[in-house]
Amino acid sequence: MSTETFTLAAAQVEPVYHDKEGTLDRTCEWIERAGDAGADLVVFPETYFPGYPYWRGSVSIPRWTELMVDLQKNSLHVADDAVEVIGETAAEADVHVALGTNERSDRAGSDTLYNSIFYFDRTGALRGRHRKLMPTHEERAIWGRGDPSSLATYDTDIGRVGGLVCYENHMTLSKAALTANGEEIHAAVWPGFWEQHGHPGDKTRAETTEAVDTCDIYPAMREYAFETQSYVAACSAYMSDDIPEEFSGEELGFNVASGGSMLVNPAGIVKAGPLVGEEGLLTAEFDRDERRATKAYFDAMGHYTRWDAVSLEVSDETLSPVHHHDHDPGRGAAADRARTDGASVAGDEELSAAEAEAIATEHDVPVEAVEAIADAL
Repeated sequence: MSTETFTLAAAQVEPVYHDKEGTLDRTCEWIERAGDAGADLVVFPETYFPGYPYWRGSVSIPRWTELMVDLQKNSLHVADDAVEVIGETAAEADVHVALGTNERSDRAGSDTLYNSIFYFDRTGALRGRHRKLMPTHEERAIWGRGDPSSLATYDTDIGRVGGLVCYENHMTLSKAALTANGEEIHAAVWPGFWEQHGHPGDKTRAETTEAVDTCDIYPAMREYAFETQSYVAACSAYMSDDIPEEFSGEELGFNVASGGSMLVNPAGIVKAGPLVGEEGLLTAEFDRDERRATKAYFDAMGHYTRWDAVSLEVSDETLSPVHHHDHDPGRGAAADRARTDGASVAGDEELSAAEAEAIATEHDVPVEAVEAIADAL
């Protein structure tokens, strides 16, 4: 049974740019601050760990390569000691954490980076991750595409938590998928807050909260809350005017990191924020009756739906580079098991000894007969 009241927090905090150890220290510091402030869930910005690549599209290919290698070295891997440290800090602070991070692939043989959210619960366990399904524009030269299986939600003592990254929060079907999966609390992570000059391809860093008039984030977060009847913790990146070491101002050509975090109730009412132009911990208390009251009027998973008219197909596939295909439908389940259990596979035309033995056992015939038929074929 979920608690009736809870506190959400957005940690609009500057990372130690491209510095794994420095950003780890800051992460733990702000998790502790969130715990001290009574937060039940604290959300960190998009790729907060160890910073969003604001240099994308602003550097030469050789410099891009140097920065990609540096980003790989300073990003998180699910098996990192740093992940364990973050979990321990979350447990000590008694707070759930949704951490925006550059993630290094855990697939053997790969060093691809992903734009991810890591979910830690109050016990410090890493419950799961979401990888951005489709990197935006020049981001496609930085991150790989996420697995459909990471479009998931997680049960907690304050409600079912899910999240999306940046423009994913505009993707109608992805939002619907999380809603259908029972999402109640939504972590939305962004790289900053901006003014649009006619279209999303022409944007500049927001200087004041007046940017709400043109920044797509502000209406998107309110609409996400209302249309899904979710509590939304939107956390946006912040960087000061100080240029990080090893970089020039010209290299950080896409720096839109002015913050803009906000906390929204299920009726689309902004209860805190947007916080623009400064670092800070944004908090707000929420009551489950806020959701009940909104759902009484408009329930996206109940009385205000027409699944007979419109429905959704969702894949839970985990992408893999290897797919085993059995082109002989007569080979049988036993042969498939033999392959899976480690039998040598020399080719589709050659039957291994283990496969022959498995087929013979399944059909109660001498193994010599199976081998003879295989040779004849």
